[in-house]
Amino acid sequence: MSSHHLTDFQGSIEDAITSSIQAQLPDAVVKVAGGGGHFTIDVVSSGFAGKSMLQNQRLVLSAIKHLINGAAPPVHAVDSLTTRTP
Repeated sequence: MSSHHLTDFQGSIEDAITSSIQAQLPDAVVKVAGGGGHFTIDVVSSGFAGKSMLQNQRLVLSAIKHLINGAAPPVHAVDSLTTRTP
């Protein structure tokens, strides 16, 4: 998929998103889809147990904030973020 989103990021953005989330939630099963700066992320982790949906989403977004912030970030938008416990 070609990207019209301007970024200087090199490599697989999907892999970068996945590894960043797994650094925060080591047991996480992460599915990432998308391109052109827009992504859909599905995360299943026992680390979400006892937390609200908003807390879960904040946890995931904080794990990838370095991919969202900056002058030419590889992630422009997370169009859908699903968090669940196993």
